[in-house]
Amino acid sequence: MTKALDSTMVKGFFRIQLTEEGKGVVGDSGWKENQITNEGILQYLANSLAGLGGLSVSHAALGTGGVPAAADTTLAGEVQARAAVIASVLSSKTVQFVAQFQSNNSYVTTTQNIQNVGLFNAATLGVLFAGNTYASSQCFTNQDVNVTYRIVFA
Repeated sequence: MTKALDSTMVKGFFRIQLTEEGKGVVGDSGWKENQITNEGILQYLANSLAGLGGLSVSHAALGTGGVPAAADTTLAGEVQARAAVIASVLSSKTVQFVAQFQSNNSYVTTTQNIQNVGLFNAATLGVLFAGNTYASSQCFTNQDVNVTYRIVFA
C-alpha cells in the first residue's frame, strides 16, 4: 500500500447551536470531532463503493447519552424526534449535513439535557453513521437546535 493510501482518513465534525426567539443563539458547542461507527463505514461507505446498495444520511438525532462507541448502531438517550437533513458538497473532500430541530415540531416535550448527536439513514430506527457527545446543554421546549455536520475525507 502506498503512503498516500495509508494517510487517507474519514473524519467528521459537528456544531450544535441552541436558539430562542428574540434572543438568538443561547448555546453553542463549537466545532467538535465525531466518532464514525463500524456499521457507518460498512453500510454508508464500503457498500456504496462496492455497488452493494449503500445507505445515505437523511436524518440527524439528538440524545441525552454519551459518546457512541465504534460498534454502536443507535444513539444513547435519543430524544423523541429526528430532523431531516439538507446535504451539500462543500468541496471534493467535504460533505455537509444541516438540520434544524424546531420547537414547534415537539422534538422535545419536556426540558432535556441534550449532549450527543448522530446521523442516520431514516426518520426512525436505521443505522447510525457517526456521532459524538458535547458539553451538556439544557434544552427547553421553546428552543430550536441547529445542527451542522461535516464529513471530511482527508
